[in-house]
Amino acid sequence: MIGFELLKTSSTGNARLGQITTANGIINTPVFMPVGTQATVKHVSHKILTELDAQIILGNTFHLYLRPGNKLIAQAGGIHNFMNWDKPVLTDSGGYQVYSLSEMRKISEEGVSFRSPVDGSKHFFSPEEATRIQQDIGADIIMAFDECTPYPCAFEYAEQSMKLTHRWLDRCMGYLKNGSGASQNQIFIPIVQGSTYTDLRKESALYVASKECPINAIGGLSVGEPAPIMYEMTENVTAYLPENKGRYLMGVGTPQNILECIDRGVDMFDCVLPTRNARHGHLYTKEGVINIKNAKWKNDFSPIDPDSTSDMSRNYSKAYLRHLFSVNEALGYQIASIHNLAFYLWLTSQARNQILQDRFKSWKGGIVDRLGQRL
Repeated sequence: MIGFELLKTSSTGNARLGQITTANGIINTPVFMPVGTQATVKHVSHKILTELDAQIILGNTFHLYLRPGNKLIAQAGGIHNFMNWDKPVLTDSGGYQVYSLSEMRKISEEGVSFRSPVDGSKHFFSPEEATRIQQDIGADIIMAFDECTPYPCAFEYAEQSMKLTHRWLDRCMGYLKNGSGASQNQIFIPIVQGSTYTDLRKESALYVASKECPINAIGGLSVGEPAPIMYEMTENVTAYLPENKGRYLMGVGTPQNILECIDRGVDMFDCVLPTRNARHGHLYTKEGVINIKNAKWKNDFSPIDPDSTSDMSRNYSKAYLRHLFSVNEALGYQIASIHNLAFYLWLTSQARNQILQDRFKSWKGGIVDRLGQRL
């Protein structure tokens, strides 16, 4: 049956094991979702993603709507056929991307009007339209249309924005309930907002929880606030979200962020950091972060990471990868991207194993501080 099932909760802390059943496969949680903004994870083939045991990838509604267009994707038979990926796909609603166009968009009760960053053309997203576009795309998991507030944000604006997000949520759900092409094979996720104000986060969490969706999301974090505030808000929200529903913390984050938020009861994560930072030469390992561009690696012929699940990381040396970056070779970006995704997927796989053995808290305590060290 499509939905979320809670399998186990740690005896110390709130780390959880769960399972999401979708039309295109089962997802074991906690899970990290590689970001495939344009129906592709940058520099990484689907074959390699499968080898790395990626269970699900995230597509970007805003960008797919602009290019190649949701109608074209629908003509191809949906996003899975279009990109030749037979595992689950989640699409965001486009709310965050519209938020990031602060100088090119206008928010109203009806929705958001904006200009395309591609060609300057005018467009409009209403909650209903954002939902319809995601149905055209054909993702397994689709998101409510929301407004993401910046950090810092005045209480009055955060409250106003949160209530608008709630009204938009009702419109999304009304659209789905009324038929309008609604698919029983798609999981719909509402989003908690409220900036960094605990009373607003509580109000929003309770409102979202009342909708009884299989999974609930926490939005509006990882937008510039300090990590301790992110953790505080996450813990505040998970306290009010139902235990038997999945929890998705959007856009988070570093390896440390992910472990800390798993410990606070979060099941799903996505972030561009593994591939974006890879393109700048930053490599994540369980001993810390390597900047492969540094001169110290010039004569280091040891493997990039002998313990990696990526054969590229085991078979290529740090000196070779540094050389590829120094001459701006695309292979360097590919190796680094695959390495970082392998690490993130390994990290969440290890988290699942540790929760299963009820050792997550002690395991996290022994690794989390090392993850952010600069090597």
